[in-house]
Amino acid sequence: MTNEEMSAILEQMGKKAKLAAEALAVLPDSIKKAGLNKMADALLANEAKIVEANQKDLENARNNGLSNAMIDRLTLNTSRIAGMADGLRTVAEQSDPVGKVLEKRVRPNGLEITKVSVPFGVIGIIYEARPNVTSDASGICLKAGNAVILRGGKEAFNSNMVLAEILNTAAIEAGLPDGAVQFIPWSCREAVSLMLKMDQYIDIIIPRGGESLIRAVTSQATMPVLKHYKGVCHLFAGKACDIDMALDIIVNAKCQRPGVCNALETLLIHKDIAAEFAPRFAEKMAENKVTLYGDEAFCKLVSAANPATEDDYFAEYLDLKLAVRIVDDVKAAVDHINHYGSRHSDGILSSVAEDIEYFTGHVDSSTVYVNASTRFTDGGEFGMGAEIGISTDKLHARGPMGADELTSYKYIVRGTGQIRK
Repeated sequence: MTNEEMSAILEQMGKKAKLAAEALAVLPDSIKKAGLNKMADALLANEAKIVEANQKDLENARNNGLSNAMIDRLTLNTSRIAGMADGLRTVAEQSDPVGKVLEKRVRPNGLEITKVSVPFGVIGIIYEARPNVTSDASGICLKAGNAVILRGGKEAFNSNMVLAEILNTAAIEAGLPDGAVQFIPWSCREAVSLMLKMDQYIDIIIPRGGESLIRAVTSQATMPVLKHYKGVCHLFAGKACDIDMALDIIVNAKCQRPGVCNALETLLIHKDIAAEFAPRFAEKMAENKVTLYGDEAFCKLVSAANPATEDDYFAEYLDLKLAVRIVDDVKAAVDHINHYGSRHSDGILSSVAEDIEYFTGHVDSSTVYVNASTRFTDGGEFGMGAEIGISTDKLHARGPMGADELTSYKYIVRGTGQIRK
C-alpha cells in the first residue's frame, strides 16, 4: 500500500475518532461503565481466539530470535487475559474523571469561575511488544471520555488485531460511539510517521516501548507527546537496613520480571555494610542466574562480578543483569541516581529516619520507595485498574497514568451581565 493510500485511510480514521470523541465527552458514566464491562466479558468469551492469534506472534518471535524477556512480554494466556478483563472492570468501577469540579471561586464583580475536568479528545498510542496495552489503553482512554487510535508493534500484530476487533465490537454493542477504539492495520514505520503528523485529529500521542521508539516519536510528532524514555531503576541498601528484608526486596525487584520498566537495574550499597552484605547478595543473585557488573570495591568483595563500565550504570538491561556500586553515604547514592537514573522508580532500604528523609526529598523520580520493591510502579498496583503508561515527564502527568491523568480542564465562567471596564 502506498503512503497516499495509507494517508487517506488514516484521515478517515481521524475524522471518525474526532466525532466519537465529541460524543464521548458528554457520555454518561453509566454507559462508559457498561461498555468497559462488556469489553471485559468479550475478552473472556474469546479467550481461545486470542490465544490462537498470540501463538502466531510467539512462533514468529522465536523464529526471529527475540529474547526471553521480550517473549514474556508478548505472551497471552488464561491468567493474563483474565487480568486484562479484571483491569477493565476495575477501571469501570472508578469514579468518572470527567466533569469534576477542580476549583471554584467568585470574583468581586460577581463572576463565578469554575475549573472542570474534561477529556483530551483523541489520544494516539504507539506501543511495541505488549498486547495487553491494547486492552489497558482502550479502557482507560474510554473511561476518561477519549477516543483512541492504537498502533501496536509488528511483534504482537496478530494478537493486537484480534484484541482490537473484540474490544471495538463490544464497545459499540454497549452504546459507545463507533470510532471510539480504532487500530491501525499496518506494522510498517511509514504508518507511524503518517500518524505522527495527524495533529488536526490526534490531540496527544503516548509512546510505550524502548528508548529508540520514544525518541523517534518525540522527534517526529506534531502534537504533544507524553512519554517515558526508559526505566533505569535503583535501590540503595543503607547503612542500617534489615539485610534479610533487603535481599528479598532486591530479588523481587530484579528477578520477578526482569524485562519490564520497573525492574531493578542498579543496586547501591553503603560502604559500612558492604563486607557483610555483598557476599550474601551475590549468593542470591547467583541462585537466580543474575550477571553482576560492579565497581572496583564491589569486585574485590565478589570475585564472580564483572568490572562495570560507565555505560553499565546508564543501562536499562531488561534482562538478568545488574549493575552494582558501593557508595559512601546516602548523599552519594542520591547523586548517583540523579545522574545515571531515568526518573522512573528508585528506592531506599533503611531504618535510619534521617537518611530516608534525605533520600525521598532529594531523589528526582516519579516514584520513590522506602523499604519496598520498585515492581509496584504499576497502575494496577496503585489501584488504577490498569495504566496508559508510566510517565517520567513532569508535564502533563508523572508516574503511573490512569484515567484521571488522561483529562485536561477548562474554565466555565458564569455571569449576570458583567462587562470589563
